[in-house]
Amino acid sequence: MLSFVALARIIVAVSVWFVWTFRFGNVVKEFQQFGLSDLTRSLVGAAKIILATLLVVGIWYPALALIPALLMGFFMLAAQYFHFKANNPWPKRLPSLVLLLLCAYVATASLNLL
Repeated sequence: MLSFVALARIIVAVSVWFVWTFRFGNVVKEFQQFGLSDLTRSLVGAAKIILATLLVVGIWYPALALIPALLMGFFMLAAQYFHFKANNPWPKRLPSLVLLLLCAYVATASLNLL
């Protein structure tokens, strides 16, 4: 049976993969709105895809989950900052907030603090 920690990893990973592949046009618009360069967008996207992959691999190799969860959480925290700075409405901020909370949960579980 799939644990909630594994489910959280999958939700984060699939969400990131979906946004950075099928909704890439929205990502381009947001990074432009935030005043960030194309190079920054590309580096963030590559890092998020790699981290999402490692979160899924962490289902079978739990030792690999802590660092990707923390780094992905950092990216989601940065997204919250930029959404706040751009004065975006809550519906635009909510996805990264939920993913931030899931990353915090995965990191906490990885430290065996639950």
